[in-house]
Amino acid sequence: MAVLGKPEEGKQRAENSTPVIRWKLVPGWVDPWRERLEEWNKRTRFWRRRLLLFLAVVGPGVITSNVDNDAGGISVYSQAGAMYGYALLWSLIPMTIALYVTEEMCARMGVVTGKGLSDLIREEFGFRPTFFVIVAGLIVDMGNVAAEFAGVAASMQIFGVSKYISVPIAAFAVWILVLRGTYRSVEKIFLAACVLYLSYVASAFLAKPDWLAAMKNTAIPSMHLDGGYLLMLTALVGTTIAPWQFFYLQAAFVEKRVARRQYAQARADVMIGSISCMAIVFFIIVCTAATLHAAGHFPINDASEAAQALVPLAGKWAGLLFAFGLLNASLFAASILPLSTAHVICEGMGFEAGIDHKFNDAPIFYSLYTGMIVVGAAVILIPRAPLEKILILSQVGNGVWLPVVLIFMLLLVNRRDLMGDQVNTRTFNVVAWVTTVAMIVLTLVLVYVTIFHSGSVPGLPGS
Repeated sequence: MAVLGKPEEGKQRAENSTPVIRWKLVPGWVDPWRERLEEWNKRTRFWRRRLLLFLAVVGPGVITSNVDNDAGGISVYSQAGAMYGYALLWSLIPMTIALYVTEEMCARMGVVTGKGLSDLIREEFGFRPTFFVIVAGLIVDMGNVAAEFAGVAASMQIFGVSKYISVPIAAFAVWILVLRGTYRSVEKIFLAACVLYLSYVASAFLAKPDWLAAMKNTAIPSMHLDGGYLLMLTALVGTTIAPWQFFYLQAAFVEKRVARRQYAQARADVMIGSISCMAIVFFIIVCTAATLHAAGHFPINDASEAAQALVPLAGKWAGLLFAFGLLNASLFAASILPLSTAHVICEGMGFEAGIDHKFNDAPIFYSLYTGMIVVGAAVILIPRAPLEKILILSQVGNGVWLPVVLIFMLLLVNRRDLMGDQVNTRTFNVVAWVTTVAMIVLTLVLVYVTIFHSGSVPGLPGS
């Protein structure tokens, strides 16, 4: 037995010694790389931890800012580039600041209080003001949803697909996405939609613009006192900030359960969203300025017309990418706008709200979401639907609704009993109030012009 065991013992010793022999063959080139990797891990540990914390929170700010580049917004940006070239690019810098300041306050309230904006208005100001907010939100967003499905129809017609096919399919797709998905899964799809806005970057490069002129006009303001220029500037600013954004943004941070200790990451999310949103606006204006304005094709009515006009000027791919961007933006906004409205109404009335709830747990929330999609899509399918009047109604509604919502936000965010030490600082309050007053004045001017003088300004409804 002892003799038979010797080979086994020798085999075991050989097996045990194998790793040692292999290790001795490679230390000359493995050890330096291993040491470098360990050193890199030590140096980047802090930043990797910060990045992971940010990625856990990112979503609401980026999504809310970018969804503002919807069908109506892209039409305004296209018209600005076609009519005035690079001249309005300077306005993007103050617009970025205004977008960040207003959205950051909502993000902060959501993180600190754990409640949605409509919920806070009801609790702090009572039912009557909340009822006004609810009714205004329902009317305005119904027009906005219809406008998004109009964008779907217009973009798909460029690809040769009838609106009677594209609109019902789009409506079913956005409905099933929210009805069957969870917040996490829906958020990932929305973030992917944000990435698809890069099609406008590609369109801009294909247009071969004068980048030096674009950068110069971005850095140096150039004011013109003619009425059309000032009204287009007002339309740009008015398109940047919409009241529904605040309700969706705050509700998204609440539904994602972002804790107070994660406020810094939430603020970074809003900042990145604001900058990326305005970067896309920059490329849209540059694209149409380098092609339509340069070729003297000034009057365009909407983004789909801009996409079609790009084909002979910048090539087929530039036009198709522009049309694809319009389709993506319309589908994106058609998904989120009804969600925002459902949050406004359900929070204001005290009903359960949120994508993580099942239909049986939040029937009012999902019924409102379904109803808005059905009505918005159905309006577009009506032959000779009064789309012009719908756009005017939604613009007027936004103008009436926005000042009220901004004032509510500023009153709430400065309540120390509500926000504790996270109330606005004096400097932030100055910036916030100046931004709010400017937004109110510009929006009211746009409402006045839209109702009484729309025919005199190219690009506005009724012109």
